[in-house]
Amino acid sequence: MKAVVLKAFGGVEQLVTEELPVPVITTDEVLIHVKAISINPVDVKTRAGKGMAGRLKEEKPLIIGWDVSGVVTEVGTSVTAFQKGDAVFGMVNFPGHGKAYAEYVAAPAAHLALKPANISHEAAAAATLAALTAWQALVTHAKVQAGAYVLIHAASGGVGHYAVQLAKHLGANVTGTSSGTNKDFVLSLGADQHIDYKREVLEDVAHHMDFVLDTIGGESIDHSLNVTKKGGTVISIPSGLNETVVEKAKAKGINGYFFLVQSNGDDMQHIAALLEKGILKSTVSQTFSFDRIGEAHLAVESGRTVGKIVVSC
Repeated sequence: MKAVVLKAFGGVEQLVTEELPVPVITTDEVLIHVKAISINPVDVKTRAGKGMAGRLKEEKPLIIGWDVSGVVTEVGTSVTAFQKGDAVFGMVNFPGHGKAYAEYVAAPAAHLALKPANISHEAAAAATLAALTAWQALVTHAKVQAGAYVLIHAASGGVGHYAVQLAKHLGANVTGTSSGTNKDFVLSLGADQHIDYKREVLEDVAHHMDFVLDTIGGESIDHSLNVTKKGGTVISIPSGLNETVVEKAKAKGINGYFFLVQSNGDDMQHIAALLEKGILKSTVSQTFSFDRIGEAHLAVESGRTVGKIVVSC
């Protein structure tokens, strides 16, 4: 099979296509003939030597990527949820060795869900790590309730555009930040208010938030704490909350913390149901062919992605 191997941490030139054996599955895995792959910021960071690089540096060959949608071609002897021919999708083995940049992927059945018939493999692959992050942040950790005031940073991005839709589904009043260029897109997702982070000061326009999802990190964590009410929650995805910020949050009576998304088939089934009903929709801004994964990385690396970047296999 063809696989894109990361020869060394560094630039996109380190992503090299090679011929490798088809994976051998264990009893609790299925073999997926991959139809689409999603590219995330963590893919880009890992390729460059950050992200999951520390966890994966001893793997040879190292095949990065975690988001797949495809068709089951083999089923492990203890797997009962899927059978050959099923279209499935999921985030595989995150934060471990996902090996998604390949024609065939061995995936734990417990990390997958059936792909809704009414969406493409590209839309399904998009709705894995990013949608899971939004689900686990809003539902699992923050337990957002109807009527809550929710602020989503980078609301036009991968995680953000799912988080806006999900927060609205949960009954929240949603404010999304993005550049003014993407205002209409953010509002089309269901956001009640939009903040142009380039032209507006967050503290001037946002107040008394129950929950803030920070997908940016850095200075935006402090700004987020300033607009969150006592007893509210701030979750930071990319960088975590350092001890100083945690202390600031505690001093304000705010819950501030970081979490790392985890592969979870049960959560994927919830996301599949929302996709099937049209409550959650994937926006795929660009699709690249398998031999152009390096270009897909550069598109994500630009930081200007609307929705998701997907590779079609």
